[in-house]
Amino acid sequence: MHPCLYVLKSLKNGRFYIGSTSDLERRLKEHFGNKSKYTRETGPYKIVFSQIYETLHEARRAEKWLKSLKDRSFIVRIIQSGRLEKKF
Repeated sequence: MHPCLYVLKSLKNGRFYIGSTSDLERRLKEHFGNKSKYTRETGPYKIVFSQIYETLHEARRAEKWLKSLKDRSFIVRIIQSGRLEKKF
């Protein structure tokens, strides 16, 4: 499995959860199996975006940058385009 950035959307309140991981399949099982506190309390969720990176460090930097923007419209544009263009 490759390191990646991912975005989940709450079906309960419409909010986004942004994360990064070295194993997306395992991490999604944790989210959907109510093993993550935040997503357990605000779920159910669906995955709306993922992007693979060469290293986990790059994926973590992309996650941190995206979270720092606090801009929902930008996240929506990324989801619609299917790609985060900024290089990390």
